[in-house]
Amino acid sequence: MQIVANIVVGIVAVIHLYILYLEMFAWTTPKGLRAFGMTQQIADASKTLAANQGLYNGFLAAGLIWGLVHPNVLFGQQIEIFFLALVMVAAIYGGLTAKRSILYIQGLPALIGLLLVVFA
Repeated sequence: MQIVANIVVGIVAVIHLYILYLEMFAWTTPKGLRAFGMTQQIADASKTLAANQGLYNGFLAAGLIWGLVHPNVLFGQQIEIFFLALVMVAAIYGGLTAKRSILYIQGLPALIGLLLVVFA
C-alpha cells in the first residue's frame, strides 16, 4: 500500500510540475492557450500573474517531493499529508472560481493520494 501511495503522490507532484511549466513558460504559446482556454490577448495581459501561479504550483510539487524523499518515513508522510491538503484546497478554490475541471485534474489525484498516505 505504501508503494501505491508513493506512486500517487509522485503523480500529483508531476502534475504540478507540468502546471508550473504551462503557467511559467508556455502561458502564451498555443499549448498554454489550449490548456487554459484563453485568447492570445488575455494570455499576454496575464503572463506575469500566470508565472506567479506557476511558481506556487512548483512549491506544491517541491513539498510533495520533499515528503517522498525524507529519510524519516513518518515525518515524510506528515509532509505529504500537509501538501496534499494544500493541493486539495487549491483545487476546490480553483474548481469553484475558475474552471470546474480543476477539481478532477488536481483535486481527485490529491484526494486519492491523501487517502492512500493516511491509510498506508
